[in-house]
Amino acid sequence: MKIIPFEILTLQQDGYHIILHIELLEKKFKMVLDTGASKTVLDRTTLLEAGIDEQKLIETSILSSGLGTNEMQSAIFILPYLRIGDWECKKFEVAVLDLSTINFAYSQINADPVVGVIGGDILNKYGAVINYKKKTLQLNERASKQK
Repeated sequence: MKIIPFEILTLQQDGYHIILHIELLEKKFKMVLDTGASKTVLDRTTLLEAGIDEQKLIETSILSSGLGTNEMQSAIFILPYLRIGDWECKKFEVAVLDLSTINFAYSQINADPVVGVIGGDILNKYGAVINYKKKTLQLNERASKQK
């Protein structure tokens, strides 16, 4: 089990987001930990700016819901690795969406942009334990066997 520190970003009107410092594509970014998100999602624009070949994004006919809409076009990308602190997973499938609305909202409160959202797929698969008091996330090093 790896213990990973996180930050709590205070939003307006008593809202909070958990912010994780991560590494992917040999670059450092911030991500939101979202227990309500079913899938881990990365921002299309940020991936392309980081040097990903757009042809590596597998377009899907699935329309993603959430983020204020029910009709957001999505793609899939096999992430070579995702590192959060000392924890790492390899060859993990993520959804790729336009997250500009999230980053615009963050800019309105002078918060740094995020590359994406850590969702329930990682949290469940790696047995996540979130401790708000200690501001830590615990993840198992090995994925649990899914039913």
